[in-house]
Amino acid sequence: MSELRSLDLAARGIELTADQIFKPHANSLVDGVCKVNGCTGSFVSPKGLIITNHHCAYGAIQQASQGKQDYLTDGFQANTQQDEIPAPDYVVRVTEDYRDVSQEVLSAVRQDMTFLERTKAIEKKSKEIEFAAEQAAPQFRAEVAEMFAGESYVLFRYTYLKDIRLVFAPPQSVGNFGGEIDNWMWPRHTGDFSFMRAYVAPDGSSATYHADNVPYEPQRFIQVSAAGVEEEDAVFLLGYPGRTARHKTSAFLLYEQNLRLPTIIDLYNSQMAIMENAGKDNREVEIKHASRMRSLSNVEKRSRGQLQGLVRADIVKNRQDQEAELQKFIESEPANREQFGTLQAEIEAVYDQMTAAAPLEINLNQLRSASRAASFAFFVIDAAHERQKPNLDRETPYLDKNWDQSLQKLKSSVNDYHQATDQAILADILQRLALVDAEQTIPALTPLLASAEAIPTVSAQLVEQTKLDDWNFLEECLAMDVQQLNEVKDPLLQLMLQLYPTYLQIRETQKTREGELSELYGRLLLIKRRFMQTNFVPDANATLRFTCGHVRRYSPEDAVIKTPLTTLSGVIAKTTGVAPFITPAEVIAKQQAGDLGPFRSPELDDVPVAILYDTDTTGGNSGSPILNGRGELVGVNFDRCFEATINDFAWDQSYSRSIGVDIRYVLWLTGIVYGADHLLDEMGIDMPAN
Repeated sequence: MSELRSLDLAARGIELTADQIFKPHANSLVDGVCKVNGCTGSFVSPKGLIITNHHCAYGAIQQASQGKQDYLTDGFQANTQQDEIPAPDYVVRVTEDYRDVSQEVLSAVRQDMTFLERTKAIEKKSKEIEFAAEQAAPQFRAEVAEMFAGESYVLFRYTYLKDIRLVFAPPQSVGNFGGEIDNWMWPRHTGDFSFMRAYVAPDGSSATYHADNVPYEPQRFIQVSAAGVEEEDAVFLLGYPGRTARHKTSAFLLYEQNLRLPTIIDLYNSQMAIMENAGKDNREVEIKHASRMRSLSNVEKRSRGQLQGLVRADIVKNRQDQEAELQKFIESEPANREQFGTLQAEIEAVYDQMTAAAPLEINLNQLRSASRAASFAFFVIDAAHERQKPNLDRETPYLDKNWDQSLQKLKSSVNDYHQATDQAILADILQRLALVDAEQTIPALTPLLASAEAIPTVSAQLVEQTKLDDWNFLEECLAMDVQQLNEVKDPLLQLMLQLYPTYLQIRETQKTREGELSELYGRLLLIKRRFMQTNFVPDANATLRFTCGHVRRYSPEDAVIKTPLTTLSGVIAKTTGVAPFITPAEVIAKQQAGDLGPFRSPELDDVPVAILYDTDTTGGNSGSPILNGRGELVGVNFDRCFEATINDFAWDQSYSRSIGVDIRYVLWLTGIVYGADHLLDEMGIDMPAN
């Protein structure tokens, strides 16, 4: 956002000035954009109404569906604010301002520090800066973000909203039409949107759910434009993209290509198969797994796309060629050679270490995360160690300001727990650990992995005998210190207590690598700037970013041209009546009756459903507003095409395309199909009188 003023916005079809889009301490367009958990959203009314993706609200819909109502299948609509359902796992953040704190953060680093000490010093100093900012202005939350590794850090201040409620969600057959078959693909016909609302205490302060809370009044809301967009219209997005790795070296890319991505694909496919089998004849179990399944599936397919893209685009070779040119530049000057001569080799050595350790580390981390009961045990033990430390010395989940939200997430995971699934997942992970000879280095695992044939039985015994799936038992454990936990007769808790020193060692090792890479990448950036005589845009890191482009077709392969708008007729043509291509009867009825209202595109003679555009997006941009040149909302970003999954590592305008739901489809579904006219009224959308 700080580079906006350097762009010729008018030449890009944007009618707003940089200050109208973003100006700290003044009302600007970004005040209408918010972070919704790991996604982005937009305020579209003065009453805290937020539009985001269906898949971003999915956790709230799933949690609300555990009972007689199946809102995933049927959709949800609150006719009044009193009917809106709390989403306790959700928080919304609005960026208020930012300032550079690089000197303050790096003042904590000394030349004689080890890499581990360096990482811990930066973490501690960042927390101190955050704490001081929150003490000075308690109405805000503060976070320090690393912009360039080892070089620049920025303090962001956020309005932090903790009472978020579900307002409207279409049925899953609309919100996830095409399912995993269409995911990351174009053309798309998915109504991937939902509405939520933020609430605050009556005095306007941030508060958790209470019946007396009132809708949040944002400084700015984004005006929805029912006119939508057409091909070649200029658009821009504001949002909170997740992490990219475009400044990383070829050694990192090889680690991703040869090890991490294939491992994640294999692990997640195995876990999804277990969960799918557990829920195939039991809708209640299927709902418990729904949010987790969708998340795993999304990452798995993205990982496959990234793996394919790395190979097809020859990105490793291209990065190696760039590094070879840089090395020639370094070697050409004695001063550079002395300071930077071995730099790229040193970075490669760190990734070699990571590659060697990864099979054991990845599977051990899966043991404490994929197995839900094991994750509960780890949380209890880690909390007992961390919560006894001074607040700012703790790991992030255990800081006082984060503790309530961490407990809420734990409680939701307990609600989703299914014993048979956990047994199978634990057995799968233990079998993988046996294949990497984990028992040879970790004595606590030796009795579990002694016999491959016995692993399913051992897993079943651990899961059946634990009480960690009981929230009351967990609360009792959370009140204990480490010594008291050692006396609890729970086999899975005792196993994780034995493994905890290993997990601490892995945490310290990872922090050591982080410290080393931070220092090395800081130096790499310095010499690259000298070589290329240019400045760089920092990698995405879940902080507010701007990207712009056009609604535009593309050609992913020879003789194939993909146009940039899909239609309601395409939804009907794709409908088979078999999941994931089921269309609700009420949608079909309105389409067949020609009841399209004011949302028909004259150019298409149909309701547009999804749009394609050449902006630069990545994970975290889900839910980002698609804005026309006047800053009006014309769609909601939800995906990329398969070729653009590689965006995390490299972006190319010729093949990188993002995908969003057209606002006309959103409004048609919300107002005409499902009759939520009050939401259209709230957004200022005029509907013709009947």
